[in-house]
Parts: sequence; structure tokens; C-alpha cells
Amino acid sequence: MNLLHAAIALAAAAVFAGQAFGAMDDAAASAAMAKAGCNACHATDKKMVGPSFQEIAKKYKGDAAAVATLSAKVRKGGAGNWGQIPMPPNPPEKISDADLKGVVEWILTK
Repeated sequence: MNLLHAAIALAAAAVFAGQAFGAMDDAAASAAMAKAGCNACHATDKKMVGPSFQEIAKKYKGDAAAVATLSAKVRKGGAGNWGQIPMPPNPPEKISDADLKGVVEWILTK
């Protein structure tokens, strides 16, 4: 195999590995959040009813358990972490486990 073929194979593997691990681009994350209704209470750069995605990313920066922690919070809902207004639960019928994980990973990049 020549160097060009090896580079193409490596690039393809990187792309597919990212997709396998739930990596979402902005458009996919936006679509999943719109379908689930996240944008009714959250925005990327400003507090609305709930915290901004940037505030969430800042709070959980460096936390190895952040994806699992936030996924559980989104799934179960609750109040008290960002104020007293409760976030309703978001069942799998509203956002799939794969989309939830991808969206949370996306939020943590903001």
C-alpha cells in the first residue's frame, strides 16, 4: 500500500470512529435539540429559562464523568442545580440515548 492509500484509509477510519462514538456536528446537534425541545429553555451563549450551553460546558470542564452526569440529569429532569425552575424529564421517546449522548458531548465543547 502506498503512502496516499494509507493516508486515505487513516482519514476514513478517523471519520467513522468519530461517528461511532456519538460525535455530532452543529447541524445534527441543532436538529436533535430542536426535536427534543431543548431550545425552548436553553441557548448556546445566553441564559434563558435554563443555563446557556457555554455555562454548562464551563461548569463541567475537566469532569471525566460529565457526559454520564449530564445525560442522567437531562433524562430524569430536576431542579436546584441552576436555580429553582425545574427541568422536566426527557424520556427516550423525546430524545434517543444516542442523540442525548451526542448532544451532551456537543454542549461540552461550547
